[in-house]
Amino acid sequence: MSAAEGPLVVGVDTSTQSTKALVVDAATGQVVASGQAPHTVSSGAGRESDPRQWWDALREALHQCGDAAREAAAVSVGGQQHGLVTLDAQGEPVRPALLWNDVRSAPQARRLIEELGGSKSWAERTGSVPSASFTVTKWAWLAEHEPEAARAAKAVRLPHDYLTERLTGEGTTDRGDASGTGWWACGTEAYDEEVLAHVGLDPALLPRPVRPGEVAGTVRDGHGLPFSKGTLVAAGTGDNAAAALGLGLRPGVPVMSLGTSGTVYAVSRHRSADPTGTVAGFADARGDWLPLACTLNCTLAVDRVAALLGLDREAVEPGTDVTLLPYLDGERTPNLPHSSGLLHGLRHDTTAGQLLQAAYDGAVHSLLGALDLVLDADADPSAPLLLIGGGARGTAWQQTVRRLSGRPVQIPEARELVALGAAAQAAGLLTGEDAAAVARRWNTAAGPVLDAVERDEATLTRISGVLSDAAPLLERGVGSG
Repeated sequence: MSAAEGPLVVGVDTSTQSTKALVVDAATGQVVASGQAPHTVSSGAGRESDPRQWWDALREALHQCGDAAREAAAVSVGGQQHGLVTLDAQGEPVRPALLWNDVRSAPQARRLIEELGGSKSWAERTGSVPSASFTVTKWAWLAEHEPEAARAAKAVRLPHDYLTERLTGEGTTDRGDASGTGWWACGTEAYDEEVLAHVGLDPALLPRPVRPGEVAGTVRDGHGLPFSKGTLVAAGTGDNAAAALGLGLRPGVPVMSLGTSGTVYAVSRHRSADPTGTVAGFADARGDWLPLACTLNCTLAVDRVAALLGLDREAVEPGTDVTLLPYLDGERTPNLPHSSGLLHGLRHDTTAGQLLQAAYDGAVHSLLGALDLVLDADADPSAPLLLIGGGARGTAWQQTVRRLSGRPVQIPEARELVALGAAAQAAGLLTGEDAAAVARRWNTAAGPVLDAVERDEATLTRISGVLSDAAPLLERGVGSG
């Protein structure tokens, strides 16, 4: 390990598939140690994980970091959004966590929208129209289908809240992650008691929101982690808000994140309220806003298509009129929770590589369709689109985004931006700086810029047409009966 110029901090990313930990020099942003350990996610109708796996994975990831983790002065946890964690009086999980990509609560989402004033009312109240991804719909599903588990819950947490509480012994959350629950009112920046009463959730079961820059607590004894007792713990936040911190985002700069889910977002000074539900009006982790659109099917869905075809994920071929909508897990944008994948336009001369390219096109089409809604009217339409996440390193992803967006595309060289954003948040506790300013000082967004190419309007129009024509079929998809 090279000598650090400043104090060390730890940033954690507890994602759907794994937990990653980075030990970072707060002065320079240099990553001096890292570790990673996997999670398991159930298959079938639901998507669930045992939260205790996240804790075990955190311990293993920190163990891999070695002595550097023992020197850390502060730690922060960024995590997958929306997941419903229910704990008993001893702080143990009542049941496995319902994850963001568990869409069984789609009927509850529809019912909640109708019962509490419709889409426009929800957007104005919470910033978002709840879909099956949102925590409030998962609680409604749990209360309806597993009432014993709902009654047994003595604390309700989000994934990052769970790990933060294991560190500090205090139940806390932050505005960024709380804004994705559906029970946090963006106007008052407090829990919405009417929504909570409607779904039968006692607000006393929820964590205390911590303000940006506030210390959530300190590491307690008996945790089995390398931190010293009294190590500062930051509020943490949801993964997208953490990545925005990790990039040091300024308002109006567009981001596309290609991971298990795909997202497009930008920091805004203005609170969003999209009654169509396409854009979620999330809060960021600093005090601004993070309007965001999310798809459920991104890199994993395209990789699955590649595997079915027996191809490497980069083995795409151009020149096809085939359309493939890779909605393998249902979809959130567009809001088709019961849909499945759809293939249209297959011909004798269609090649496997063209089918794979069509899967990329279908995934990127969904994200770009929401990008203009995410950006403020005064955003620069020629500004480079920051491409992050696991898919951002793939040539096929890069070229598909360039061709369908018509924008220059910048690939930040910094990796693990969620964990870096959490580290910047931890560093801000020590230096008194804004976390995004810390990341800008670390120059995390630096990276090559790919020039703009002419936008492929024909492909975008074709996919939009197939989606429009097939919408009634997709809405009836698997499991909707």
